[in-house]
Amino acid sequence: MSLIGDWKERTLFRRYHRYHVPNEGRRPDQPPIQWPNSLAALLERMDTIDLRSDTVTRPTERMREAARGAAVGDDVYGEDPTVNELERRAAEAVGTEAALYVPSGTMGNQIAVRVHTERGDEVVLDRESHVYRWELGGPSQLSGVQPRPVDAGERCVPTPEQVREAHVPESLHRPGTGLLALENTHNYRGGVAVPRERVAAAAEAARALDVPVPLDGARLFNAAVALDVPASELAAPVDSVLFCLSKGLGAPVGSVLAGPEEFVEEARRVRKLFGGGMRQAGLIAAPGLKALDSVDRLAEDHENAALLADALDDVDGVQAPQPDTNIVVVDTSERDLTAEGFVEACEERGVLAGAFDEHTTRFCTHRDVSRSDVEDAIERIRAVLAE
Repeated sequence: MSLIGDWKERTLFRRYHRYHVPNEGRRPDQPPIQWPNSLAALLERMDTIDLRSDTVTRPTERMREAARGAAVGDDVYGEDPTVNELERRAAEAVGTEAALYVPSGTMGNQIAVRVHTERGDEVVLDRESHVYRWELGGPSQLSGVQPRPVDAGERCVPTPEQVREAHVPESLHRPGTGLLALENTHNYRGGVAVPRERVAAAAEAARALDVPVPLDGARLFNAAVALDVPASELAAPVDSVLFCLSKGLGAPVGSVLAGPEEFVEEARRVRKLFGGGMRQAGLIAAPGLKALDSVDRLAEDHENAALLADALDDVDGVQAPQPDTNIVVVDTSERDLTAEGFVEACEERGVLAGAFDEHTTRFCTHRDVSRSDVEDAIERIRAVLAE
């Protein structure tokens, strides 16, 4: 196939105007501006399709305008009207009494662990959960608690039996189980949207043992859209819930930790302890309000992820299970192709992804990647796999 046949019309149109239109009106003695003379040179000038994460989105014009005109005050004193409105709207969206704006999802998760536990407590969680795998040992470092990981498998949350088996009663010699940490959607296991019944079953088992349950719902609204239920329904079985504004919802920064009034008041103190107290934060909270208005469009990301997974799963020696949401996990072990090598080869073709494990790579769709972009990405990734 020719070079021209390899790339979509929009890319070629852009290249035509970049390299040919400037030649119009040039004198005969002036050398023409040339097209790139190699595939590598063309790739260097092509737009990169960034599928590393939904955190790479850029704020929309509406978000920028909202930030520019935001009413602000000192949030540590509770005087920023835009932050206050964001917290009110966020609590309403997930069905809780109150909410707290925090700089990041990781901080929100760690605040929840600190508020819910006492030092030395054991925390039951899935061995692939974000709070255990990707947060620098935060529960131990910041709250002095001990993780007790279990393998939740494809369910993504422990079964009631696993909760009861992992539970340790407090005694003279043991601190006891102080927390059951859940996640929805489940990042590492492929953006799985966990049904409410599974979350409720685990939470009820924990509650019977007097163990609180926080939910890492960084992509909770993706789960809600995929399952066609309100986010508040997914959050109802747990004691607190964290969700990110800066992932699929597209805000430039920030997450929200929500729960009962008393929990949120203590969380506010811990946010200060962890260095998360902010002053005129309305400037960054305002785009978060716009992000809450964009939940429905997450379905587009899910459709694009399904398109990508279908196309890659058709390639011999590649496994790309159908995703629930916007995360596509690709296994190249049958090809003996490492994730690191695969990611590097994709990058050379202008597609960015992330290595998860030795042979597992993650592609993540988001607002800044259109269906046309995904179609382009499929061609480029297939070219990598054809080498």
